[in-house]
Amino acid sequence: MPTFTALTTLTGKDPAEALGLAMERLNPEPTGVGVFEVEDGSGLWEVGGYFVETPDEAALAVLAAAFDAKPFVVSELPETDWVAKVKRELAPVAAGRFFVYGSHDAEKVPEGSEPLLIEAAMAFGTGHHGTTLGCLLALDKLVDEGVPVGSTLDVGCGTAVLAMAAARIWDHKVVASDIDAVAVEVAEANMRANGLEGRVLCLEATGTDHPEITARAPFDLVFANILKGPLIALAPDLATVTAPDGHAILSGLLNEHANEVAAVYQENGYNLVDHQQIGDWSTLLLRKRPAN
Repeated sequence: MPTFTALTTLTGKDPAEALGLAMERLNPEPTGVGVFEVEDGSGLWEVGGYFVETPDEAALAVLAAAFDAKPFVVSELPETDWVAKVKRELAPVAAGRFFVYGSHDAEKVPEGSEPLLIEAAMAFGTGHHGTTLGCLLALDKLVDEGVPVGSTLDVGCGTAVLAMAAARIWDHKVVASDIDAVAVEVAEANMRANGLEGRVLCLEATGTDHPEITARAPFDLVFANILKGPLIALAPDLATVTAPDGHAILSGLLNEHANEVAAVYQENGYNLVDHQQIGDWSTLLLRKRPAN
């Protein structure tokens, strides 16, 4: 079955979201609509839809004009078995003692490693991206140094691969939160696939705004692998839930944004311990200064 995309860009979050809503009323209707900021803080937004029937290009042109957007670009995607493609292209990833793999590579898990199973159909957050890999390596560094960790929070957990990695190492219930309910469902499925039921509490939450997080704070280790803007906005909240002498591992950062984010966290009571770059992406390891 062919799949079509229709993509446009325009300025401003509100008009972009309004255009996304208007697209949902098209006939034929899209199977999904996405609204994304093209680059963090740029003000330029992309609006796109997926269709299983040829979209009405005249209707799209009317919408583009009505919302002062660029003309829609309509494309037909080649028929692809995406899960099979991911299985072929995503080789297992070793990050220190951690080994991230799909079930099709189960026979490749090295003896003595900490295995983390993420299926190809749930590929966001597999460890292949420089941000996730950087977080796993920062965690591996803490373990190597014998840093004591009695509580862990993974904010914006996605597949919860970081939360699972912490649960493999320490004998405490890890808390993993995400703003997206689907991500929480994926995280819970990954717990079952990895035999970690009951070891990780998966929550739908905006940042740290959840009574379970408040009740369990402060945390000795906090992960936040998100984006520059949310990381800066969350700095005071993360500082509040990080224990004195506790650590934070932050990523989702382009290299050119890392120093700015590190400075914000230093203003909020952290010291920079390590800054690791993998390709275009940075991971920050920080330590919360003890209370005076």
